[in-house]
Amino acid sequence: MRIPFSKPYVTGREMEYIRQAIDGGKLTGNGEFSRKCARGLEEMTGCRKAILVPSGTAALEMMMILGGIGPGDEVIMPSFTFSSTANAVVLRGASPVFVDMRPDTLNMDETLIEAAITPRTKAILPVHYAGVACEMDAIMRIARARNLLVLEDAAQGILSRYKGRALGAIGEMAALSFHETKNIHCGEGGALLINDPAFVERAEIVMEKGTDRSKFFRGEVDKYTWVDMGSSYLVNEMTAAFLRAQLEEAERIVGDRLALWNRYHKALAPLEAEGKLRRPVVPEGCEHNAHIFYILLDSAESRDALMAFLKERGILAVFHYIPLDTALAGRTYGAPSPKPLGVTADLSARLLRLPLFIGLEPEEVIEAVFAFFGKERPKE
Repeated sequence: MRIPFSKPYVTGREMEYIRQAIDGGKLTGNGEFSRKCARGLEEMTGCRKAILVPSGTAALEMMMILGGIGPGDEVIMPSFTFSSTANAVVLRGASPVFVDMRPDTLNMDETLIEAAITPRTKAILPVHYAGVACEMDAIMRIARARNLLVLEDAAQGILSRYKGRALGAIGEMAALSFHETKNIHCGEGGALLINDPAFVERAEIVMEKGTDRSKFFRGEVDKYTWVDMGSSYLVNEMTAAFLRAQLEEAERIVGDRLALWNRYHKALAPLEAEGKLRRPVVPEGCEHNAHIFYILLDSAESRDALMAFLKERGILAVFHYIPLDTALAGRTYGAPSPKPLGVTADLSARLLRLPLFIGLEPEEVIEAVFAFFGKERPKE
């Protein structure tokens, strides 16, 4: 493809920092670069504790362990998300309960959460789609009234905000992703953000394979041993060094992506005015990070036709998630939803993501979209 859908961005200091890590002689987890990244994320988000982990998936799994999610429990979440969100619940023997999305932001519809709560409900798991915040005030009110945990899937949400608060710093815990498709990346990586201090000490144990090794290195115990369940949730120093170079440029990276996102948004306004497509909606009070620019067509057939039209011109545009409630595993492991997920089924079939990466010149994509509709792009 002449114009790929995505291209991982490199700041230029990654190799320098990786060499420093190698020269430092410590390549396992919890080294200097890991600590620098964790501190940077704490400052960036305002969370109490950030822990670097191998992936956003690992962060989700750690959240479920720390949240005490177990057999017989239910966790309320959207169906329009990646399988990792639900897998983290299923791996603990619990059941995801899928609720429909809002038609504007494509986030979980907060007005449907109450109807999904049962005596088995343990947590609410909002997913901030495309880096646009869920309606967190309403979600937090429901959770507080029902004594439920709020565990944020903020995989796409770094440097996005909701009413001035960073995504990932609102619920008890949150997961970030640094996969190469994300704004800030290290190939594969993630972070667990902890906001409730009650989870901090145990998180260090779960991260270190269920041992109190972190206490040992701080001199708090004279030897370390197995004290709890856990796994290998540490990131090696070379990965952390790469991520450090990215985090140093995070504000600029997001700023550059926002400039591209805004060019799409402005240029495609005439097509929206004619009813040919719908652009993303960002509610008041939400500051997004330009992770995705998508359009909604009037039908699945139109979406597929535009995708093929762009591909013929060397432009890769892609759809997104197949709703989890319709998947084999979703039907197998999910608990019954209180209401049909009609909005999710409709919009997910009509959504198309356009290329968005630093260095992209979007004019050719924009002109091709106009050409598909038999239109000439208006002169600005």
